[in-house]
Amino acid sequence: MTTSSTSFDAVLDWLRKGYPEGVPTSDYFPLLALLKRDLSEEQITKVILTVAREHGLEHPFTEEQIIGAIATVTEQSPNPEEINQVASRLAAAGWPLASAN
Repeated sequence: MTTSSTSFDAVLDWLRKGYPEGVPTSDYFPLLALLKRDLSEEQITKVILTVAREHGLEHPFTEEQIIGAIATVTEQSPNPEEINQVASRLAAAGWPLASAN
């Protein structure tokens, strides 16, 4: 298993633990901003599609829409409160806070 796939699996695990009921809309952009720090665009897309399918959303959005959302995040970051809220939730599931700051 490569470091890349290990990181990917760890992120999926943190998301499953931190958001057992699914990610609320208000956390989408801060979550993408946090993921962008550790994963490639392709990995983020795969994470989002995997989590969506696990919550019964077969095709909630396209890869192009996810890539567009990632581009939006890189153009305009969520505010610090939003980032801290999402980071705190994921930290409770084992997310390494050092990379979230």
